[in-house]
Amino acid sequence: MLRCPNCNSKDIGKIGSHQFYCWGCFIELTVNGDKMNVYQVEEDGTLSSLDDLFFGDDWGASAYPETHASS
Repeated sequence: MLRCPNCNSKDIGKIGSHQFYCWGCFIELTVNGDKMNVYQVEEDGTLSSLDDLFFGDDWGASAYPETHASS
């Protein structure tokens, strides 16, 4: 089960093949293999990376095992 790294919510919607949206804190997640990226959706629809707030340089989904959802 995919959980939000920000609010730990399970209320995650799929918006693309590797893109998800958290309805708990309104951030967008991209999962590609062992890597997750986190973005804030700006008012104009652009995305601003929040990776530096959540992950170190060598972070991978292996540090967040629940991101390995089978869907």
